Amino acid sequence: MLLLVKWDSQVHSKMENRQQISVINSVVKLIQEFNKLPGIGIKTAQRLAFHLIRMPNEDSISLANAIIEMKNSIISCDVCQNITDINPCNICNNPSRNNKTICVVEEPLDVLAIERTGSYFGLYHVLNGCISPTNGVGPDELTIKLLLERLRLTSEKLNDSVEEIILATNSNLEGEATSMYLQQLMQPLGYKITRIARGLPTGAELEYADETTIARAIEGRYTL
Repeated sequence: MLLLVKWDSQVHSKMENRQQISVINSVVKLIQEFNKLPGIGIKTAQRLAFHLIRMPNEDSISLANAIIEMKNSIISCDVCQNITDINPCNICNNPSRNNKTICVVEEPLDVLAIERTGSYFGLYHVLNGCISPTNGVGPDELTIKLLLERLRLTSEKLNDSVEEIILATNSNLEGEATSMYLQQLMQPLGYKITRIARGLPTGAELEYADETTIARAIEGRYTL
């Protein structure tokens, strides 16, 4: 009888240990997933994970559902390649936008940064990156071919023909290389090619600039 009680106690202890290990593993996995996000170090990932542990269940479930809904609904606009939940996106569908001007940016976040200024009313084209040989990213990995095809299609429509292309890539080495490549590619086609002015400091990224700086850069763009 004593042996049986002792055996039962050992089994119960092992089961508790297994449950504890399972919980720890789930937390470790969550920390690892947070750590994959840009700008999230291991300590920040740990704080986020343990914050979620303390959150009410309904809040945690709401967060998880929001992530799933976002991943299931977000697509790329067939026209400008920006992220959207309708196709074409709200900007491309807006008849009040100036369809004679296309602002070429690297990322969807750059569109948000420019829109916050309230100083630009044209259309966009998102490259989804920049030319970066060190990272193995060339022109073919960007949406440059889709931009050229878009320009070709609009040139066939008298009222929708594009007149100006604004190159609003970042003012770092990769952004300048991308801008120069696009300039050489499109200038012979007869478009007015402009580059956003140097309101942005060298090495800065568009998404982190304040509204006033971006507005001045847009307003002070120059012809290449």
